Amino acid sequence: MLLVYMHSGIFGRDAGTMIFITALGLKLLEIKSQRDLYLISYLAFIVAASQFLYLQNIAMAIYILFVCISLLATLLSINGASLKNSQSIKKSAIILMQAIPLMIVLFIFFPRIEAPRWSFLDDNNQARSGLSDSLEPGSISKLSLSGEVVFRAKFTGKIPPNQERYWRGPVFSYTDGKRWTASKNTYYKRFLDTVKFSGDAYQYSILMEPQIKNWVYALDMPAKYSSALHKNAVHQLITHKPFNKPAEYIISSYANYNTGYITKTEYKDNLQMPAPPAKRIKQLVKKLGGFQQTPEQYINKVFQHFHNENFQYTLMPPLLKDKPIERFLFESKAGFCGHYASAFTILMRVAGIPARIVTGYQGGSYNTNGKFIEVRSANAHAWAEVWIEGKGWVRFDPTTAVAPERVNSGVNIEQQISQQTISFAPIQLDSQSMSLLKSIRQLWSSADYSWQRWIINYSRSNQMNLLSGFGIDTLKKLFYYFLGVVVFISLITALLVLRSSKRKLTAEQKLYAQACEKLAKLQIIKAPSEGENDFLNRVKQTAPQIAEPFQLITQYYVQIRYQNTQNTERVLQQLKQAVKQFNPITHP
Repeated sequence: MLLVYMHSGIFGRDAGTMIFITALGLKLLEIKSQRDLYLISYLAFIVAASQFLYLQNIAMAIYILFVCISLLATLLSINGASLKNSQSIKKSAIILMQAIPLMIVLFIFFPRIEAPRWSFLDDNNQARSGLSDSLEPGSISKLSLSGEVVFRAKFTGKIPPNQERYWRGPVFSYTDGKRWTASKNTYYKRFLDTVKFSGDAYQYSILMEPQIKNWVYALDMPAKYSSALHKNAVHQLITHKPFNKPAEYIISSYANYNTGYITKTEYKDNLQMPAPPAKRIKQLVKKLGGFQQTPEQYINKVFQHFHNENFQYTLMPPLLKDKPIERFLFESKAGFCGHYASAFTILMRVAGIPARIVTGYQGGSYNTNGKFIEVRSANAHAWAEVWIEGKGWVRFDPTTAVAPERVNSGVNIEQQISQQTISFAPIQLDSQSMSLLKSIRQLWSSADYSWQRWIINYSRSNQMNLLSGFGIDTLKKLFYYFLGVVVFISLITALLVLRSSKRKLTAEQKLYAQACEKLAKLQIIKAPSEGENDFLNRVKQTAPQIAEPFQLITQYYVQIRYQNTQNTERVLQQLKQAVKQFNPITHP
């Protein structure tokens, strides 16, 4: 009842896992027979496998492998009392290693079946990364203290410099003066102008980690993308795939683009104000030429204002509950990227210039081992877009007015998290002077990227793409190939097992075999399935004159082979001497 209460039922990942864990814990309290040991081992296997429902990285796979080796060694020890612990572990490791070829074949060829998504089995509390669907002061600064990986991008050809690594996410047009949200008016998408791209395109694949929303963060501005994606009215990519699991997409983006004209709805939404602007804000806009100069001139003046008036870029700005924009501009003058993007957008709107906030990620560290860009939560960022006649929506990042290093060199994530203060990476990083710790971290990240891409993200479509290169394009062919490979591996395994059965004999086995060879001269031959004591009884009946010396040989052999004796070497010497003296032909 307690489990049902804690997890709101018995269905779902957490509830189901806890049932098995509880059953395992209770069973450990009532071990009475060998049957209980078997049951505990089998329950432990299930509990170990259930951990993949929470983490599917390399570390978890290695951990579960060692757990399975230990559990299998336990079963071997239960069934073979003569095996030592080290022998059981070694034998269980060998058994698992022998199963790896068949496991690989099953993984590659077995049809990948996409299970239906039952809503009552979903767990809403699973740990996933991603931005929120709203923006408030301090919301992004919390993400900047997290090193969680959000996605990785691997480029074909040219890699964009850090200044162009703006990964587009949700766009916010509506504000109540403190909180920014997306506009609910989306029907104008059908009236949008066609985006015109220029310059060279960036071709890349992006591997998304599990997210809280169905957003895909593409390099600004996406032009072509996978069929599983679509672009909404604010040029943000949305996925049709389940977003609670890793997914990979192919995208093409341009750094230079022109979104064209602005619709009436867009124009209205992006001039929205929660209330008439404060007197001080209007005076500032007038001072900066917002009502007289061109948008480009006015924007330049706003940037100069942020730069010259001692504004500070900080992760820990003062809390501004009332009139946050006004107090930020005239009192605290300290904030994170969200503060600057919000204040900049309001200054644009007061001047009658359509503007909106774009959130996403900026930058990303380049992994020299895996040749990909890794973007983490600490790279979360907010910037602004201003609509300018003849240019369309143009990106402006007011953060660069006070902290240009944020975009030019990027974030030193490890130092920022450890010190909980803004830290920028050096503009140039010599790979030869890279610390050993960072090299190891990059190597691990590269291995994790390959693991996520080729193992975790091996879906049905990826399977068919892979096998189609070998001419396997139908389920019928897949079945024949699968059956053929399984039979082939089974035959190879059988041959290896039969070959290994002719293993090297131990010293006592060799001596006992010599005694049996001497008996064979009297036509007394031991059957392969015949036990030593049964064979001794037959020798007593067939040749009682040699029963006594052969009984001594059998006694020594059984003592060494099947009994735990502390005088093995002494008994082995006695067996050797007895076999040497044993001569059934000349024995009286």
